[in-house]
Amino acid sequence: MKYHNKLISKLLKGSLTLAQFNEILQKGDTFFDNVELEKELLLSNGIPLYFDDEMVSLKTLSTKIEDQSFCVVDIETTAGKVSSGQIIEIGAVKIKNGQIIEKYESLVSAHDIPKKVQDITGITPDMLIDAPNIQTVLEEFKIFLEDDIFVAHAISFDYKFISDSLEKYNLGKLLNRNICTIDLSQKLIESERYGLQYLKEHLNIDLADHHRAYSDALSTAKILLECLKRLPEDVRTSEDLIAFSKSNNKKRIKKD
Repeated sequence: MKYHNKLISKLLKGSLTLAQFNEILQKGDTFFDNVELEKELLLSNGIPLYFDDEMVSLKTLSTKIEDQSFCVVDIETTAGKVSSGQIIEIGAVKIKNGQIIEKYESLVSAHDIPKKVQDITGITPDMLIDAPNIQTVLEEFKIFLEDDIFVAHAISFDYKFISDSLEKYNLGKLLNRNICTIDLSQKLIESERYGLQYLKEHLNIDLADHHRAYSDALSTAKILLECLKRLPEDVRTSEDLIAFSKSNNKKRIKKD
């Protein structure tokens, strides 16, 4: 187990003393030998740590859902893996207390876009001529993301691709707490299918530009907002929500 997984696992059970926190870092396979530098790295990589005197905790354990900032993300890429492709567009929407509070979107310079990807996304090489390079966009996105909860539809792709891209350019990785809106909507929205386009139609989300990053991020954000309206009363904190989304319970759907 990577040490940061062990750290989060322990923090999910409750606060640690600073001595206990430091001991985990000292015994872990860390990037830095210095505990203070490693702590700063964890923070920059998105773990929502809170330090209070001699105690360390996860902010998401006590943060009420209405006070939590969610960063809803979508990307378009030239291939399924960083080893064979790259991001060509990132779109992200920040949500807090039921409102969209910020947005980020950027095309990314690329030397080649497969014809299939051009057909699906509508993104052509000419559109990327003046776009910023991938490292610049990743730096900007990571600053935008902060330690918010990372949300995406079919999150395993977006989260891993961005994290792997960050590591490729020596920009750290993603350690943000995260939620998949497919998992969440399966527990809260009664639907025959849970693909993004189908849920958009099912929920009357009228947004064009399907398979463009910002439009898909905004659609996903609207799905998240719909899910948040339907939560059971006992799901109150950000960690309650994460645990609920990852649970096997699919029988708590509320009728409209």
